[in-house]
Amino acid sequence: MSEHSTPRADLPATADSGAIGVMGLDLREGKTASKKQIYSWALWDWATQPFNTVILTFIFASMYLTTDVFLPADVRALAEDDPIRARAVDGLASGFGLAGTIAGLLILAIAPVLGQRADAAGRQKLWLGIGTGALVACMLGLWFVEPAPALFWVGVALIAAGQVFGEIAAVSSNAMLIGIANQKTIGRVSGLGWGFGYLGGIVALVLVIVFYMSGWFGLPEETGLPFRIIAVGCAIWALLFSIPIFRNVPEPSLGRPERKVGFFASYKLLVHDIVALFQNPETRHTGWFLLASAVFRDGLGGVFAYGAIIGQVVFGFEFLQMVIFGVAANLIAGVSTILAGPLDDRFGAKRVIIAALASMVVAGLAVFFLVDLGPIVFWIGGLVLCAFVGPAQAASRSFLARVTPAGREGEIFGLYATTGRASSWMASGAWTIVVAALGSTYGILAIVGVILAGLLLLLPVKQLR
Repeated sequence: MSEHSTPRADLPATADSGAIGVMGLDLREGKTASKKQIYSWALWDWATQPFNTVILTFIFASMYLTTDVFLPADVRALAEDDPIRARAVDGLASGFGLAGTIAGLLILAIAPVLGQRADAAGRQKLWLGIGTGALVACMLGLWFVEPAPALFWVGVALIAAGQVFGEIAAVSSNAMLIGIANQKTIGRVSGLGWGFGYLGGIVALVLVIVFYMSGWFGLPEETGLPFRIIAVGCAIWALLFSIPIFRNVPEPSLGRPERKVGFFASYKLLVHDIVALFQNPETRHTGWFLLASAVFRDGLGGVFAYGAIIGQVVFGFEFLQMVIFGVAANLIAGVSTILAGPLDDRFGAKRVIIAALASMVVAGLAVFFLVDLGPIVFWIGGLVLCAFVGPAQAASRSFLARVTPAGREGEIFGLYATTGRASSWMASGAWTIVVAALGSTYGILAIVGVILAGLLLLLPVKQLR
């Protein structure tokens, strides 16, 4: 069928029949996946995490792309406390946030439709490969981002594109989770994936520390060569460690040929499906959870997307301090996420999410109000925040997996991608506005505000499993 073909006459019935009472995990009752499949799936998070940890958060963006090396020479020559120079540095941080906002809007437009089409064709691995490959290409492209004002926007565009392609790949990775877990193990398997991701981030950051402590192996810093090499290293890392998921993990379903339509007709089908999702009492809670998680996951993404910028700009962390903090943050996040998995299976995902979000609100407010006490506040408050990000993310994924109708894994997780994570428009938009208006010190309030709003929206959502 062509890209511009019209939907079939039975479209509404097809859409409504998709909102069935059988959940994807119900079909795996009593079935268990091999350890090889589970660990191969978890390795994808390990493979792609350096983009989030090294590129997006602790190293490339915060210690290179949003620093004064990308300012015009006359502005960079001003004193560090000069208001013009300070506003220019804030402008880099705000511009980086704007790119994240645009990335979020692109995901809003395409992720659920691509997921729906992957479901229909039974081709989750294909879209996983496309997204992962494009993410690798974006990281390789950062090699060309030398420290010049004209190249700043090239850098932020590549990182924003990486966020979009990474999220497209994550839709398929999340959908494949349903093919290797069941109702009794979903929390532990989901937590294992997130935990592997954070631990992979630790190893990558340790390698960066070794690189730094060696004096960059004598490489010149004037052209940003060490940071550009780090970006290429992250690309190679993602390419190598993503191989097992393609070799060992099965597609979550064989597809639903009756739902195949043209690309633009997919949007009409998606609208019918969303309406049916809320109209059907058995799946309405899935829709409301998507809305609630749309907000709080934006805040979770903001913690890692902008936390390092706060540490560097507000608390004056130097390069080595920031990298050590990154190692500690990922270690705590990884361990806490793996440990929280059994709690998810025992007490329910919603309780884990509420406890994590409430703790993060308190920690974030403490960082803001105690800022005058210096770096110790960021060390303690920042690490507390990181300890709860992973459990909330993993429990959110397992909650949704428990209530996803069979055969709609890619579509539902496409909607999930649309409404959240580090590339969302809400957290990045709030960051951009607050920092541009009040300065970087107030950026933490933007993130806390989004997390708190998400927590309040989650409270009425019913957990059935």
